[in-house]
Amino acid sequence: MATPPPYPTHPSGPAGGRPRHAHWWQRRWVRYGALSTLLALSGLVILAIVREQTGTEGFLVGLGLAVLPVPLLIAAFRWLDRVEPGPWRNMLFAFAWGACAAALIAIVANSFATKWIATATADPSSADTLGATVIAPIVEESAKAAAVLLIFLFRRRDFTGIVDGVVIAGVTATGFAFTENILYLGTAFGTDQLNGDGGIASVTAATFFVRIVMSPFAHPLFTVLTGIGFGIAALSGDRQHLRRVLLPPSGLLLAMGMHATWNGSSSFGEYGFFAVYAAFMLPAFGLLTWLVIWTRQRELRTVREELPAYAAAGWLAPSEPFALGSMRARRLARDHARHHAGKAAARAVAQYEAYATSLAFLRHRGRRGRAGADFVVREQELLHELWRRREVARPALDHAARMTARPVPVAAPPWPVYGAYGAYGQPPGSGHGVYGAQGQAPGQAPYGAAVPYPAYNPYRTQP
Repeated sequence: MATPPPYPTHPSGPAGGRPRHAHWWQRRWVRYGALSTLLALSGLVILAIVREQTGTEGFLVGLGLAVLPVPLLIAAFRWLDRVEPGPWRNMLFAFAWGACAAALIAIVANSFATKWIATATADPSSADTLGATVIAPIVEESAKAAAVLLIFLFRRRDFTGIVDGVVIAGVTATGFAFTENILYLGTAFGTDQLNGDGGIASVTAATFFVRIVMSPFAHPLFTVLTGIGFGIAALSGDRQHLRRVLLPPSGLLLAMGMHATWNGSSSFGEYGFFAVYAAFMLPAFGLLTWLVIWTRQRELRTVREELPAYAAAGWLAPSEPFALGSMRARRLARDHARHHAGKAAARAVAQYEAYATSLAFLRHRGRRGRAGADFVVREQELLHELWRRREVARPALDHAARMTARPVPVAAPPWPVYGAYGAYGQPPGSGHGVYGAQGQAPGQAPYGAAVPYPAYNPYRTQP
């Protein structure tokens, strides 16, 4: 077992290191500018393609309907990420990549592959089936996985476990599904316009029911498997090379397989779609939801177990590990700070909670021999951020700890307690003998039971 890194001995503010020289192409504004330009160009191209296929009116209808599940899905993934919330820029990048870059790659590659198969086989119907069940899962899941890979490689500090992988993958897939739903719903609306259909039996209504009501989680569910693979790889030690290399592709293959099964459900007969939905999609969704929530609870337990070392060293107050390991206490701390000191104080408390959680995860990886070479530097950075916010955060967290602390039961003493009714506090006529129920003295509670002490009467003559 790896030797744990040394604990800090005193809460003195760490000195920051000298920034190393970076080439011009390594500067942050250059990378952000190039990435933003790429995503913007992809968005403009995909916008033109979708509008050309659906028409302006169909595009607007598809956009209005496709946006409905997006806030709910984003809120769900953000809720999962509340223990150690990642920066919003990562989620914004993931959504933009899925909606723009991944969607553009999928539309171009799927169209090219389907046309090539139809030309090679001279069978357009089989080409469409093969494209939906084989080509589309491979292309789309690979395009979405690229966003997870980029954050895993270049934002490694923000990618520390399974929950991070699930959130990044799910948000990327939400963006992809958003663009795809615009295309499908806009096309369905155009079909209804040509046929003169309307009402509940229209193609638009049927498409909306299947894609927005029944399966808004379909694309996130597929890509989350890829995110879990990357998340487990992030938890692996530096010496576990095989595990780190094989798990992400394994998750990607599972995502492709689930996606192919879902796309091929329409070819399984009249009720194939509903059979796959009930027997495959819903159980998988429930299992993955349970896994993610269980992982989140394990993260809170890690916070409670790792932070007492810093409290013993003086960096944290004794009550803080308990408060930081409870989502209810965290919320109470932010509310208390907001009520007494304003929104800026609440924001500082939220930052304090996030830094403390990152510190707990860092030490957990260090104890297991999975921390990187920059463990000490990263630890000092996090401690410095906590120390800067301690004056605002500590009173709020202390209040939250007192509000959420469990009451301590007081056991009855094994000796007689004399009260207003005499020995054992037993009122006359209670029906107990010398030793009452369960072999106890009259009035004595069972061993370990929480009972109030009778009031002492100094004026009563003891028998």
